[in-house]
Amino acid sequence: MPERREDEADRTDRPSLAPTAQATDDALPTVREILALDAVAAGVPEVLVGDAALDARVRWVHVSDSAGVARLLDGGELLLSTGSGWPTEPEELRAFIAGLVEVGVSGLVLELGAHYRYVPAVVHRAAAEHGLALAALHREVKFVGLTQAVHRRIISEQTAALHARDEVRERFTALALRGAPADYIVQQLAQTLAAPVLLENLAHEVVAADLPPESEEEVLSGWQLRSRDAHRRSTRGSAGVHGADDWLIVPVEARGIRWGHLIALPGPTHPAGRTSVLEQGAIALALGRLADGDDDTWGRIGRQRLVEHLLGGRFAALGGAVARMEAAGLPVHGADLYGVVVTGRGADGDADAAARGLGGRALDGRPVGAGAPASARVLLVSLPGGTRLDDDAARAFAGRLATRSEGAPTDASGVVLSIGAAARDLDGLLVSVQEALDLSRTPVPRAARGPVVRRSQDRPLVRLVTALRDDHRLQELGERMLAPLIEHDLARGGDLLDVLAAMLAHPGNRTAAAQASHLSRSVFYQRLALIGDLLGADLDDGETLTALHLALLVRRSGVR
Repeated sequence: MPERREDEADRTDRPSLAPTAQATDDALPTVREILALDAVAAGVPEVLVGDAALDARVRWVHVSDSAGVARLLDGGELLLSTGSGWPTEPEELRAFIAGLVEVGVSGLVLELGAHYRYVPAVVHRAAAEHGLALAALHREVKFVGLTQAVHRRIISEQTAALHARDEVRERFTALALRGAPADYIVQQLAQTLAAPVLLENLAHEVVAADLPPESEEEVLSGWQLRSRDAHRRSTRGSAGVHGADDWLIVPVEARGIRWGHLIALPGPTHPAGRTSVLEQGAIALALGRLADGDDDTWGRIGRQRLVEHLLGGRFAALGGAVARMEAAGLPVHGADLYGVVVTGRGADGDADAAARGLGGRALDGRPVGAGAPASARVLLVSLPGGTRLDDDAARAFAGRLATRSEGAPTDASGVVLSIGAAARDLDGLLVSVQEALDLSRTPVPRAARGPVVRRSQDRPLVRLVTALRDDHRLQELGERMLAPLIEHDLARGGDLLDVLAAMLAHPGNRTAAAQASHLSRSVFYQRLALIGDLLGADLDDGETLTALHLALLVRRSGVR
C-alpha cells in the first residue's frame, strides 16, 4: 500500500512553540487523564500498556493511519489511529512502534473494528518493551469530537497557565522593585510552590531556607555533600534542571555573574509550572544582587537571621538547628564552639573572614532583646577541635575584625571581646553566648588598652548569674534590693544605678569610679550617700556590696 501523505491543512498536530511560549509540563494533561474524558470513554477504552506510561504528558492529539506518521510528529503527541495504513509484516510493525517512541510520542490509541479486530500481539509487545502507553477503543468514536475535547482541555489549561505565570511574574517583580530581602523571597517561593525552597551560594552553603521545622534535620543534614552530588548529577530537561531526589535547581545569575542557586524540593504541580515560578524568584534575587553591587547582603542577612533565631529560641529541635548551622557553613560536630560578643569601636570587619584566619568559621548577628550595647555583635565561632582561643589568638581575631572589606587595617585598640566558655554542642554554645552577653554588659576598666579580651571564666559572678538565669528567685532578689533606686531613677531621670555600677566596678578606688560615672568626686559621694539612704544599707560592708553586685548583674542581664 502506498504511503499516505497528509496535506498541511489537515494536520492535527500542534505547531512547534517558541521556547518562551511553550507550555510547562505541569499545564499539560497526562495520557491517563485523557483516557478518562467522556469523549474517550464513549469508545470503551481498554488500557493494554499502562502504569507509569500513562503519566506521560500530552502536548497535542494527532490522527493518522499512515505508516510514516512518525516524521510528521514533534514529540508529546497522543496518536489516534484505526491502523488501516500500518505495515502488515511483524518486523515492520515493530519498527513502526519503535519509530513512534523515538520521536517522543506520549501514547497510542487504536480503534478496533474498521481494520483490526484486536490489537496485534507484536504491537502490544513492542509498546510494552518501550514503555509506550497503549489503549484500544472497542467502539467507534468520532475522532474529530475526541480531538476537540482534548484540545479544548489542553488550551484551557494553557490559558490558565499563562494567567498563573503572569500573576507569578507580577508578584516577584514587585518584590524585586521593593527590594525585598532574599529570605522573604525564598519564603514567598515556598508558599507559592507549597514545597521547601532553599537558596544556596556558590560554596553550597544555605543562605536562606523555608521548610517545615520537623524536616529541617532530614533536609539539611550533610547538605553540602548532597547538594554537590545533586549538581553533579543534574540534567536539563523540558521542565528545567533536575538534580538528585527530584530537586529542581535554578541558577541565580545576571550579566554573566552567577551568585548561587535556588532549589525546590518535590511538591505539588503549579498552574504556572514549578520551573517558571522558581525562575521568577531567581530573577527577583538576581536584581537584588545587582542593586547590592559587591556587598554580600545575602550572606550577611542570612547569617544574622540565623543567629537571631537561635538566640531567640525559634527552633523546634536541636538536631534541626544544628543541621541548619552546618548547612550555613558553621561546623558544630567535632568543633570547639565559642560565644563571642564584640563591642567598642572599629570592629566592623567580616567576622567569618576573621575566623577563617584562625582556621575556623563564624556566624555574625545582633543581640536579641534589650540590655546589650546597641552596637554589639554576637558571634558564633567554630574552631577545629583542639584549637585554643587563647589571648594571642583572640587579639589576632580582634585585629582582623578591625580590617575593612577592602583589606585596609584600622585601629583595633577600641575593640572589646567578651568570650564565653568553650562548648562542644549547641546547648553549650547557647550558654557560652549568654555568658558573653552578660559579660559585655559589665563596664570595661578605664585603664584597659585594646584590643581588650575578657573571658567569662575570669568573672565567676557573671557565670553564676548566667547559670541561674532561669531561677525566678534571682529576679526577686534584684527587684527587692534595687527597687528604691529603680523607682528614683524612673521618677527623676536619675543615674543612681549607673553610679552604683561604677562603684562596684571599682570597689577600691572611688576616684576611678567617679571618673567612670563622668562625675566630680563631690557629686559622686553625694550620689553614694543618697544610694545608701534609699537602700538603708552600708556601702562599705563587703557582703552588702556582693549582694548589690549580684542584684545589678541580674537586672542588667535581663533574667526572666
